Amino acid sequence: MTHIDSQAIVSEKAILGQDVRIEAGAVVEAGAIIGDRCIIRSHAVVTGSVQMGEGNLIGYGAIIGADPQDVNYRGENALVKIGDNNVIREYVTIHRGSRDGGITQIGSRCFFMVGAHVAHDCHVEDEVVLVNHVLLAGHVKVGRRAFLGGAAVVHQHVRIGRLAILRGNIAVGKDVPPFAMAVGTNAVSGLNRVGLRRAGISEQVRRELEKIFFILYREGLNRAQAIEKIKGLDWKSSEAFEFIEFVEKTRRGICRFYKGEDFIAE
Repeated sequence: MTHIDSQAIVSEKAILGQDVRIEAGAVVEAGAIIGDRCIIRSHAVVTGSVQMGEGNLIGYGAIIGADPQDVNYRGENALVKIGDNNVIREYVTIHRGSRDGGITQIGSRCFFMVGAHVAHDCHVEDEVVLVNHVLLAGHVKVGRRAFLGGAAVVHQHVRIGRLAILRGNIAVGKDVPPFAMAVGTNAVSGLNRVGLRRAGISEQVRRELEKIFFILYREGLNRAQAIEKIKGLDWKSSEAFEFIEFVEKTRRGICRFYKGEDFIAE
């Protein structure tokens, strides 16, 4: 049974599913779509640009679907789309797209901790963790099961690959390959070995990924040379091809190898 606190402000033009709970002081604007079993905590705001699935928790004071922080935004019709069973904690902000028809997309089973920010037109896939105060600039793409440590900052249009991990309090302005561990500034130190094991990636596949990482980062080749060498070898796993394709398609460049010092973004 849906319960709306008497002190909540919920538009009659919002669409609510079954067993939704909206607490005191929360605001749900006209046009918002809230799926079954969602909980909107006190003083959270869900604007009319939001469409969310089932089982989501929106924490105290979170703001979902506000205008993008884009100086060129002129009120275009844009959305935030959220999947199912996400935990979005206190004071998280998620902004809608910045162009007509633009979408900020959040997958399912994500966990966004206190104060995290997802800017306009980002695409965050399933089971991503954003620790406290992570900042994603506009158009960032985050792959499935990536883990971003506290206060990590990600520049616009950067891609974070699947099962990548970012150490806390770092800045990233270049793409982080899938399965990699980002440290320092625009640098990676190796593979996310713990994450790979927890995801059930076999030892044989991990060895392939380690070999690709070594050729790419440790043999003294530039990216084009490394890709040519890698593509000339025989790989068995889909993960290997995923790694190679990600690196081939980079537009911002990929993070460098960490040598014990922070790198300045180029």
